[in-house]
Amino acid sequence: MASKILTVKNLNVFFGDKRVIKDLSLEINENKVLAIIGPSGCGKSTFIRSINRLHSLIEGSREQGEILFNGENILLQDPILIRQKIGMVFQKPNPFPNMSIYDNTIASYLLRGEKLSKNKKDEIVESSLKKSALWEEVKDRLKEKSTLLSGGQQQRLCIARALAMDIEVLLLDEPTSALDPIATTHIENLIETLKKQVTIIMVTHNISQASRVSNSVAFMLNGELIEHGKTKKIFTFPKNKKTEEYLKGQF
Repeated sequence: MASKILTVKNLNVFFGDKRVIKDLSLEINENKVLAIIGPSGCGKSTFIRSINRLHSLIEGSREQGEILFNGENILLQDPILIRQKIGMVFQKPNPFPNMSIYDNTIASYLLRGEKLSKNKKDEIVESSLKKSALWEEVKDRLKEKSTLLSGGQQQRLCIARALAMDIEVLLLDEPTSALDPIATTHIENLIETLKKQVTIIMVTHNISQASRVSNSVAFMLNGELIEHGKTKKIFTFPKNKKTEEYLKGQF
């Protein structure tokens, strides 16, 4: 039986008086890929930002309910500590432009002022870039600026930066929507490899991508979770008519 790493119970997210996520409950298995699908504005990104506590930065936002991570409610913990175990990569690659490839990889340690030996830094950089399938392409360019990399390479560098913190969960918010087909394939292949090491929750507007890379799918509409289940079952025999209509492109 699969082990649960995250359990969401009756999650509500408000921005001012507007409720954007509505009583969402969901269990997420360890070392699997969950794809979250749904039309634009349905709350997909808002949901995963709650898992990473990014709404704590927004004035007027508030959350109710529970997001249990290894049994502890994320919403009651220090966001900085949560982000050391739950990493996030965004739609547009965002390496630090003034940092080298090397420093970008260990940026979280540098920005916290954490003292590491040169050998330890080298070890983390090599390990993280290998995990993100980027090492062979950049091992002789580590002191170059990250902006000299292609878009797909920059996105893999951002994944390496998250993995450097020895995270348990990786959140991907439409990670390939700004990339070309070849770079997208690299990321999809990487996701397949990474799920052996971390749990992956991916927001995607690409239904075909969700069917290719995920173990389970959650369909959201208007801030509500409409249906959740194993990928093959959702795509073959959806229980909810709204899910079926979305998968057929009817709205």
